Amino acid sequence: MNEQTGLNHSTHQQEKIIQSHYNYEEVCAWIEKKGHELYGKRFRVIENDLPVIYKLIAYFLKDEQAAFQHNLDLDKGILLAGPVGCGKTSLLNIMKFLTPLEHKFSVKPCRDISFEFIHDGYEVIHRYSKGKLYQSDPKIYCFDDLGSENNLKYFGNECNVLAEIILSRYDIFISKRITTHITTNLSATEIETHYGVRVRSRLRELCNLISYDNKTRDKRH
Repeated sequence: MNEQTGLNHSTHQQEKIIQSHYNYEEVCAWIEKKGHELYGKRFRVIENDLPVIYKLIAYFLKDEQAAFQHNLDLDKGILLAGPVGCGKTSLLNIMKFLTPLEHKFSVKPCRDISFEFIHDGYEVIHRYSKGKLYQSDPKIYCFDDLGSENNLKYFGNECNVLAEIILSRYDIFISKRITTHITTNLSATEIETHYGVRVRSRLRELCNLISYDNKTRDKRH
């Protein structure tokens, strides 16, 4: 999300389409300012990303009117998909500051979880699903960069850690309506290959899919 700005006349045109009591142009300006604080002055909100950003704004502000127009279910989480370097992680980290207090979430890299599994074993699955002992409710997490981790062994037993966590998070969603967010550069078919048909099926019910265009360039260049 850098090098060029999208806050121009086309933003006004797109904003007019969205029926909302929020000013989406002002929110985009706030996102860019927060991006400068977190990632430096090269961070930019660019025009091509606005369809994705507007959906995220509608979801995380719990803007029911705009969410309905974007076909977003506010009771579900977000599965943000797109090519490597398109800005998924940056946006979700910024959205932490936008969402209401009761919907605050922590961003956890999937690779870090896999390394925790090497050290702590199967307790890690419990940690990111049901939560710590005596915790009244599990936390809301964003599992960042699903697919970047590897299947790992703990005392010789191989485990697809993230698959088990997602299945557990689905059970919690059904029983307690606690949401889960995910970022990934995997396609639906690749998710099924990596994690199985059960995970792919449950993700449909667990999350709203928001996708970047596959041709979105790597903004780290």
